[in-house]
Amino acid sequence: MKVQLNIDFEASVEKALKNIVQDFVDFRVRSKSLDARGINRGKRPKYNYTVEVIRAGEKFEFPDDEIKEVSPLQSKPIIVGAGPSGLFCALRLLDYGIPSIIIERGKAASERMRDISKYWRYGTLNPESNVCFGEGGAGLFSDGKLVTRVKSPFIGYVMRRLVDFGADVDTAYLSNPHLGSDRLRKIITLLSSYLKDNGCEVHYQSRVKELLFSDDKSQVIGVKTADDSQFKSNHVVLATGHSAHEMYEYLLEQGVELKQKDFAVGVRVEHPRSTIDCSQFGKFAGNESLGSARYRLSYNNENSERGTYSFCMCPGGYVLSTSTIEDGIVTNGMSNYKQNSKWSNSAMIVTVKAGKDFPSDDILAGLKFQTEIEKKAFEVSKRVATGRELPADTIGNFVEGIVSSDPLPVSSSPSHVVRADMTEILPPFIITELKKAFRHFDQKIDGFISQDALLIGPETRTSSPITIVRDKDTFESVGVRGLYPCGEGAGYAGGITSSAVDGVNVAMSIMRNEGRIEKV
Repeated sequence: MKVQLNIDFEASVEKALKNIVQDFVDFRVRSKSLDARGINRGKRPKYNYTVEVIRAGEKFEFPDDEIKEVSPLQSKPIIVGAGPSGLFCALRLLDYGIPSIIIERGKAASERMRDISKYWRYGTLNPESNVCFGEGGAGLFSDGKLVTRVKSPFIGYVMRRLVDFGADVDTAYLSNPHLGSDRLRKIITLLSSYLKDNGCEVHYQSRVKELLFSDDKSQVIGVKTADDSQFKSNHVVLATGHSAHEMYEYLLEQGVELKQKDFAVGVRVEHPRSTIDCSQFGKFAGNESLGSARYRLSYNNENSERGTYSFCMCPGGYVLSTSTIEDGIVTNGMSNYKQNSKWSNSAMIVTVKAGKDFPSDDILAGLKFQTEIEKKAFEVSKRVATGRELPADTIGNFVEGIVSSDPLPVSSSPSHVVRADMTEILPPFIITELKKAFRHFDQKIDGFISQDALLIGPETRTSSPITIVRDKDTFESVGVRGLYPCGEGAGYAGGITSSAVDGVNVAMSIMRNEGRIEKV
């Protein structure tokens, strides 16, 4: 049975349950949310819990996937990309006894960190092994949050499998768990090892440069990598991520159907963690039972019909430099498992509309919109520093339009920050929307606008500006049998969980299309 609890933040769940269900023998928390309303009026924070309890003789129920091995396919499916969507596609196929070939342009997770550290410390970019390219994908350095708004029967499967490879047990049933980037790297390494130990091939440092087609281009038959190696299969999963720009260009040249989509661009804001904690928790800030405070902010400008909202909020986290091009700068954020750095950050992004903010007659115009901003950021950083440092300003100066030469507050970013005028980097409409939204947010969070808070930019790669169009039933690319666009780069996911779920969806579609499992 399920029990709803609303108890003091320092109270014991077990003791509270005993007042309601005296004879329970075990329990598990299904959801947990903090209610800190009223702290400025003397109220204590409370936690809202949904708790599942069992009595003697009962057991917790876990969904049964009813997985049975199926007959082999004619050839191993090829999965291009070892991010969450690619790895979970391979994992789900393997559940049914079907091993795959995974081709990843970057390095294994354990080796990526060396290249990334060089980039953060010295500005030396490895274009094939960085925060976006390599085993685990961009999500490996994006906080490890498993928040998702998608509705899918496979969310539970993804969470349970993460537990199998080292996530906390409560990940399997807790709403929106947080793994932390440090722990996620270990989980991904174990998952990949499992795939390799059970018949999957994993080829690192192998960038796919071409698809191989049948004579009439109606069927994919394999891929060719940058060293001209060829891999043959009638099933190719494209899970290349949102930063593989050359793949979009190649697909367009080959006549694969693409379409523009809206996305969002902005900055990352960083406050001292104490500012956010005190604003959210009042006098209770710093209590270990509360941890680092989160926030979710949004503002809709009715005149411009644009939204500005927080995204990927990282309490007790770090701001990272995440570009994949040498003459560009991109920001992102992450938190480790303990969320205990001195800063808290979040993306603050503004909607960018296809056909309005960039031309509708160029499929790649959204990519060009992103890249132009990233290059401007690099040019500004290079002019005033080395090109490695992230352009920044205080939120107070930005909102008021003040130009200052005063030293900036210390940032969490391992690349460091340099004072810059954001109007040289971001389009005017984004500047305008951010200023309006920040004034609104300052009414919600005390100290949001201050000289201690940083605005760091740009945040351009929140999602893909392109969709690789696929059939809603077969999940195959429209007009090309056997080609399966998958995950965030294909325009069908946004974040670790939804990307993994889309990988599972594609795996199931491959087996349905081949008659190995029943169509539903």
